[in-house]
Amino acid sequence: MRKTFQLHVEGKNRDRVLDAVKHEIRKYIKRERRRDLPEGADFWDFDCRFGRTKEDAAVAHLSALTGLINEVAAEGGAQFYVEILAKPGKRQPRAAGAAEVHGVDAADGDVEGA
Repeated sequence: MRKTFQLHVEGKNRDRVLDAVKHEIRKYIKRERRRDLPEGADFWDFDCRFGRTKEDAAVAHLSALTGLINEVAAEGGAQFYVEILAKPGKRQPRAAGAAEVHGVDAADGDVEGA
């Protein structure tokens, strides 16, 4: 999806237009995630770019898109550009003992605070 969304539409409430834009983006992501994965892939990953225009679009994380859209709307921006491209992803194994998981120390299995 490569699209410039207009937030000022004649005869439509700006808040409703903003909600419709977010809905369209979420719908696109859901549709892409339903596609069959290629051999060797674990999940669909997304390369995203966001900006007020296509020329000044910068790389953004998928989870940050809604916040960026809200910022443009709060500043009174008239439009913004979003680029979301799906690509197959492969999960990387975690390093042994690298992270604590939900209060359980990965090294010895003890629950913290007990």
